[in-house]
Amino acid sequence: MRLKGKNVVVTGSGRGIGRAIALACAKEGAQVVVNCVHKANALKVVAEIKKMGGNAIAACGDVSKSRDAASIVKAALKQFRKIDILVNNAGIVHFNPLLKITEKEWDQTLAVNLRGTFLMSQAVAKHMVQNNVKGNIVNIASIAGKVGFQQLAHYCASKGGIIELTKEMALELAPHGIRVNAIGPGVIETDMTKGILDNPESAKQFLKAIPMGRVGQPEEIAKVAVFLASEDASYMTGHTIFADGGWVSQ
Repeated sequence: MRLKGKNVVVTGSGRGIGRAIALACAKEGAQVVVNCVHKANALKVVAEIKKMGGNAIAACGDVSKSRDAASIVKAALKQFRKIDILVNNAGIVHFNPLLKITEKEWDQTLAVNLRGTFLMSQAVAKHMVQNNVKGNIVNIASIAGKVGFQQLAHYCASKGGIIELTKEMALELAPHGIRVNAIGPGVIETDMTKGILDNPESAKQFLKAIPMGRVGQPEEIAKVAVFLASEDASYMTGHTIFADGGWVSQ
């Protein structure tokens, strides 16, 4: 029960990696705020947590909008009075060649992935600093923030931005006792990657690039998130851990 007595906000936790992180935090004793834009998905995860004997609420909203970010934080504080941990997982991806990416696609990707991470982090960090909460923030980046991927210029830019934002936030918040780290998942089996992995040719190309020879599972990223959020990582801040089967080590 490494997170017993802690209150955790996990953005984009209605499915995939975010859902796995929310469930893992609950199993470790945390009270969880489940966030996503689709209320039905959020309530389903809340029900899963309660079924296992945990405590959770749904706080829906679009993290790319400052009003929604403030509303999510307000809902968390109203229910649990304090936020100890924030996991910035919310993100989107759209495949399109560099020469065909529209301004709208670029703006939307950067807004959700990067601005959303900034807005949520700023809102939660203000609460932590004002109330002397020695908390921590875990950002979900990607190996796409470290290496290039065809047709994902906007996604790569957003995830690279998260890695650098993590470093900067760690520097500014360390004097307040707040740690900030990131995780760079590799190819994980989720709804987001289903189209790629269901295609034998593209799946084969990805597997060739992964030294371990397999894709990852959401639960494997969740384990890293719990580690970073716990006192097991008490002397770590400003780092990005790549959980990618060895992809970026080549």
